[in-house]
Amino acid sequence: MKSILIVDDDVTLCGMLRDYLAPHQIELTARHDGKEGLEAARSGRFELMLLDVMLPRIDGLALLGRLRRSSNLYVLLLTGRGEAADRVRGLQLGADDYLPKPFDPEELVARIQAILRRGMPRQAANVPSGLKPKLRRGALTIDFTSRSVSYGDTLLDLTNIEISLLETFLQSPGVVLTREDLVERVFQRPFHPLDRSLDMYVSRLRRKLDSVTPLGKHIKTIRSSGYLFSAAEPNRQGFEIQ
Repeated sequence: MKSILIVDDDVTLCGMLRDYLAPHQIELTARHDGKEGLEAARSGRFELMLLDVMLPRIDGLALLGRLRRSSNLYVLLLTGRGEAADRVRGLQLGADDYLPKPFDPEELVARIQAILRRGMPRQAANVPSGLKPKLRRGALTIDFTSRSVSYGDTLLDLTNIEISLLETFLQSPGVVLTREDLVERVFQRPFHPLDRSLDMYVSRLRRKLDSVTPLGKHIKTIRSSGYLFSAAEPNRQGFEIQ
């Protein structure tokens, strides 16, 4: 059973979702205000949190901002269908995905499963037993076991989606990756032309890389197509799995 926290003041909705998710091997625990939700999220008991934006005591976006100071818990933001500003702000604060209300419970299950799959080391099957899977480029290292990224001795503060996005770029140097391809590979959902969450995550990833590495500038925007990671030293710095 996967342990998931929902923070939503709609008690009826929480009860319905608990019953719906149980056959999917998901144990749902509910909290109905922001203060109790933040305490539960920090407990370390949960794999993912479903977070409503409109909450009493502490609103959802403030809760997310406080949580991200100390935790990389997966967060699926639940927003009003017309509240684009909340979705953008949530992504900026570190939400892993969002789902507008009202939503189809089947889509909720699919989003939960997609987010949790992102945390699995996708290349572990190709790594000899007993060795930690790592992807390296020069001083940059992605450790799939700990889901962490470091540049030299500096640990980068990246969310799980940002790590998956960086991994995808590093595995395809010099290749134009379309927005459709990136959304399907990183978010594991179909691309929608009005969904700008990918561009938001690329912008955040560039900014975080620029703070401690020279690599942010190598993520190039290809007009009307997508993105390209330019290989700065194609003949000297390769990739290796350890």
